[in-house]
Amino acid sequence: MREALYYEVLDNKVHCMLCPHHCRISNDEIGKCGVRKNIHHKLYSMNYGKLSAIHVDPIEKKPIHQFMQNTNTLSIGSYGCNLSCSFCQNHSISKEAPKTIDKKPEEIVNLALEYNLPSISYTYNEPTIYYEYMIDTAQLAQEKGLKNIVVTNGFIETEPLKHLLKFTDAMNIDLKTNEKKTYKEFCDGDVTPVKNAIRIAAAVCHVEVTTLMVTGMNDDLSQLQELFQWLSSVDQSIPLHLSRYFPRYQYNQPATDIEFMKAAKKEADKYLSYVYLGNV
Repeated sequence: MREALYYEVLDNKVHCMLCPHHCRISNDEIGKCGVRKNIHHKLYSMNYGKLSAIHVDPIEKKPIHQFMQNTNTLSIGSYGCNLSCSFCQNHSISKEAPKTIDKKPEEIVNLALEYNLPSISYTYNEPTIYYEYMIDTAQLAQEKGLKNIVVTNGFIETEPLKHLLKFTDAMNIDLKTNEKKTYKEFCDGDVTPVKNAIRIAAAVCHVEVTTLMVTGMNDDLSQLQELFQWLSSVDQSIPLHLSRYFPRYQYNQPATDIEFMKAAKKEADKYLSYVYLGNV
């Protein structure tokens, strides 16, 4: 484990300031993410260097379609998440405790160099909550001439986001819906900081956005139109990936209707230059 960044001690609790939950964690307890723990009035990242997955992927799988096209990337992930999506598509590492192996940041960078891979992707589970490990690895990777790609839900506070962006070349950010009420109901989150992250990141690095089309949650063309319009107001050239949902975790609605996805893409094409259908 490693002492965490972005926290303060408040009376007998620690106040985590990494993400918008702002957990106030009592001694020997863990925040909503499941991996940041108060031990004797210090906050620790319990998943530092503990990886549940290391793979070589096409960059398009992230999905990133307009950056370093036709290259492979070293993809790593740990475990835990700071959102609680009932339809989570990778709950086995986001909401459970998978088997892990220990890897130091320099080992990951050396692995990418050994396999002649031009980039490292922080992905699979939510990389925000292995923030310290991601920062240490990304900084070393940058020094060695590698690119860093962050695949994230965007639910992060502004200050740690801006620090992360010093070492980030590309991001794919989930924008699950444009509706505040829906974010709270289905994910125990808030869309406002996610949109803030998209605006900030798009100003300094390559950004693509993914919207998982979840049956019964955001399969409404009028609501999606608002999302498309908003994203276009940031930058109409931001690539948008409309991804098909499948029943997972605690959510059993049918998989996204393909015809609805095609209709959504047709609408998105009115506002955005690059729209892709995924998982179809």
